[in-house]
Amino acid sequence: MTVSEEKFTRQRLLEVQTLTPTLFTLRTTRDPGFRFTAGQFARLGVRKPSGSIVWRAYSMVSAPHDEFLDFFSIVVPDGEFTSELSRLEPGDELLIDKQAFGFLTLDRFPDGRDLWLLATGTGLAPFLSILQDFEVWQRFERIVLVYSARTGSELAYQQLIRELPEREYLEGLGSKLTYLPVVTRERVPGALSGRITALLESGELERAADLKLTPEHSRIMLCGNPQMIEDTRALLKTRDLNLALTRRPGQVAVENYW
Repeated sequence: MTVSEEKFTRQRLLEVQTLTPTLFTLRTTRDPGFRFTAGQFARLGVRKPSGSIVWRAYSMVSAPHDEFLDFFSIVVPDGEFTSELSRLEPGDELLIDKQAFGFLTLDRFPDGRDLWLLATGTGLAPFLSILQDFEVWQRFERIVLVYSARTGSELAYQQLIRELPEREYLEGLGSKLTYLPVVTRERVPGALSGRITALLESGELERAADLKLTPEHSRIMLCGNPQMIEDTRALLKTRDLNLALTRRPGQVAVENYW
């Protein structure tokens, strides 16, 4: 076995579900030794016919205690990874790094009362993992999940989001969650309309959540489109909501693996 092969395990594709022409989910087996913290990501590898391996980073959607691994992906036109993945069927092999990565985890915040999770597109993935872990429900009094997509059909995992607060192990804690879907390119009943940044600037996001963003109480996680992350960080900074760093406590955590 070579050094490179020691860094990953060979897993099996269990299921691929197409949500829209550009979005799909996949489920794989999980190595018993694979450990991760909710919010982290792993590199998935697909072996090409030539024998070379294409790697891409994906946040886990599944909970740290699940026996399988779930991932949420966008179809990249002519993309090297998704082109190879589209050829695979349940039972085929996928490679998964033995080590999980990423710092979009609750330990970024030593304190805080309210947790805001702001996602666009497949950036929803780590937040679903966090919401399926009991720690977040214990730590925070309010949890606001803001999920933005271009169209209503691209709002994925709606059944899971609806069912989460009703899970037995939460024992009534599910009422802490406020879910705010956002759609940018069409009007959808029950969803906010416009970009997350515009909703922040106008105050509509806070009104919809019935909760104020404050440096004292708010802790905010951002994941998704890099431009959204950059613009939202700049907006939050004007309100004294700053990036949480190892050497400096803050109120904002982001994930960039584009």
